[in-house]
Amino acid sequence: MATPYPDVLDPERVGTYPAKSKSGGGYVWDAVLEYRVWCCPARGAPDEFDGDDYYYAFDSYAEAQEFSSSAQGADEVLALILQCEYIDEPEPGQYLHVKEERITEWPVLFLSRPRRTHRTIPDFFAPDAPANRLDILRGIGE
Repeated sequence: MATPYPDVLDPERVGTYPAKSKSGGGYVWDAVLEYRVWCCPARGAPDEFDGDDYYYAFDSYAEAQEFSSSAQGADEVLALILQCEYIDEPEPGQYLHVKEERITEWPVLFLSRPRRTHRTIPDFFAPDAPANRLDILRGIGE
């Protein structure tokens, strides 16, 4: 089953990343590390960790989606992504170019944005960027 979402960077590493990560943000992505489905015992998932939520990691969106749609107490699929550098927005409309690596969970829908290229962030901050700079990140006008 083909999906619009990319393969993971390294299938051998799926399931080895820390459970805690950043959540959302950064506007751009470089690679998908794994697809995750969080399970919540309070909503009917099997209680495997003394009532705590837990997740299963998958190396494809299709597998994660199949599990998510069939397991009781399972959340929607999230993508654990790598950002080699990213755009922070500490205040609405105030953007900062952060040149450090981070790992964060994203709703998979965010992967519909084009993958970061060497031009994405410089074009975003360019003096001649479009009035709505976010169009660059959405791939509009490319």
